[in-house]
Amino acid sequence: MRNTRSSLERLLAPDFREIGSSGRLYGFEEIITALLQEPADGTTRTLTDFEIQPLAANVMLATYRSERTAPDAPSVRSLRSSIWRRDADGIWRMVFHQGTPAL
Repeated sequence: MRNTRSSLERLLAPDFREIGSSGRLYGFEEIITALLQEPADGTTRTLTDFEIQPLAANVMLATYRSERTAPDAPSVRSLRSSIWRRDADGIWRMVFHQGTPAL
């Protein structure tokens, strides 16, 4: 679902923001560009410990753990949170995301 611009536009809200683990703030266009440039190098991601908490009628907070494993590189673990909003067209889109390194 992350390999075409149209699928990413369906997933991310136009006002999307992300705070990267570096502390840098990314916007919609920057994230779409970065995701489309990710190499198909056999990297896998394992997601666990999902929790969903309603913040408002059409807004949810999702938290989970992530482990990214790339060939010939150590695994990277992180705690992740994202805020999702059901837009006027009825589609849930991510409006905010943050990942924090974890042990």
